Amino acid sequence: MNKILITGMEFFAFHGHYEEEKLAGNKFVVDLKLWYDTRKAEKSDNLENAINYQLAYIIVKDIIANTKVNLLEHLASKILDALFIEFNDLPKAEIYLKKLSPPMGGQIKDVGVIIKRKR
Repeated sequence: MNKILITGMEFFAFHGHYEEEKLAGNKFVVDLKLWYDTRKAEKSDNLENAINYQLAYIIVKDIIANTKVNLLEHLASKILDALFIEFNDLPKAEIYLKKLSPPMGGQIKDVGVIIKRKR
C-alpha cells in the first residue's frame, strides 16, 4: 500500500467554540495522507485508476466552507467521512487539521488534530 499526500491546503472559515471565532473567522490548514494501491495507476497512467487529488481537495474545501462546527475533531471527522464515501477503495486515511493563530490569550502559532481512520 502506498501513500498519496496532499499537503498545505489553506482555507478561511468560521469554525470554533467561541463566538469571536464564529464571527471573525480563522485560517485552517489541512494535510491529507491517503493510503491506496497505486499499481493500476502506475501501469495505466489513467486517472480512472487513481485517487483524484482535485476531487479530494474539492471535498475538503466544500466541508470546511459549508459547515459550521465547534471543534477541530468534529470537522476532521466529517472530512474523513466524506473521503471514505467518495473513494470506495480507500482503505486508510489520515488528516492533520490545524487552526492558525487561535484566540487563546497569547501568541500561539497553531492548534491541530491528527485523526487516522481505516475502512
